[in-house]
Order: sequence, then C-alpha cells, then structure tokens
Amino acid sequence: MLEVNFNPFPEIKTERLLLRRLIKEDTEQIFKLRSDENVMKFIGKKPIVSMNEAIDFFNLVDNSLENNFGITWAMALKEAPEQMIGTMGLWRLIKENFRAEVGYMLLPEYWKKGLAKEALLEVIKYGFDEMKLHSIEAHISPRNAASAALLEKTGFAKEAYFKEDFFFNGAFEDTAIYSLLAKR
Repeated sequence: MLEVNFNPFPEIKTERLLLRRLIKEDTEQIFKLRSDENVMKFIGKKPIVSMNEAIDFFNLVDNSLENNFGITWAMALKEAPEQMIGTMGLWRLIKENFRAEVGYMLLPEYWKKGLAKEALLEVIKYGFDEMKLHSIEAHISPRNAASAALLEKTGFAKEAYFKEDFFFNGAFEDTAIYSLLAKR
C-alpha cells in the first residue's frame, strides 16, 4: 500500500513558479479564485460567496495535508511568492492502488501563458518520483477544452466518458476521465 508523508512540505520550483504550501494569508486569494464564475464554470461547484467559505477551503486543504490524505500547492510566480495565483494538488488518494487525482485552478489573468503546464509537469514528476504513484487521473468537464488540451499536452490519455454522472445546478453533467501511468 502507498505510504505518503508530506512533512516537511515539499516546495516545487519551476522556471517561473514556486509551488508552496497554502497559508492562512492566502484566504483572500482563495476567495478571489473560487468566487470567480469563469474559474468555477467547469468545476461542478458554485462559486463561493464569503470569506468564511475561503477559510473552510483552506482548512479542508490543511487538514488533508496534515493527515496525508492529499497535497495542494499554492501556485505563485517566483518574483511574487507571497501572491497565490492558483492551486494544484494531488488528492483523492487511493493508497491501495497507488493512484491519485490531480486538480488545478488558475486565476484568469494567468490563463494561456503555459503556467499550468509548467506546474503540472513538475507535480506529475513529484507524484511518480516522490510519492511513488502508479497512476494519476483527472476528472474534467468535457466542455472544458482548455483543461483537456492541458492534460493531453502533458501525456494524459482520455480513458472514460461518463454521461450525466452527477447532478449540479439543476442539470445532469458529464465527466471525462484522463489518466497517466508512471513510466517504470
């Protein structure tokens, strides 16, 4: 069975980014990110409407990290490491199958700059090399062409398409599942 320990927290540096631990001071940026309708459009959750919800999200992420259930990084530009611009994480660990799900969000002003790809490539490397995962999956809305393109550019293959598999906001939504296997 997979055993993980995120203590000490593993910071990741890329050419332009610092992936660091979320801290309480990030809650304003969490609110900005998770209250943005464009960001939340394909997530299957309503945008948050209060700082309390941002604090709840921070606490959920922090609890998951402390209990080794999953890890979420705050994405920040290296020149402004205190300013969170997005999140990326490996969560929903299925330890007995050495599998995790990747998830990511980025503020719209940072879209189409290659930052998500830059971060995802390093998070994949961390998942396979450090966590010893066998596979990483991503669940996305099939309507999210940008996310599908990101996954395909980073080596993921579309494995499944579930029609109307969850109910959100008065309608049944589809899910596409992408997966990437470790190269052993």
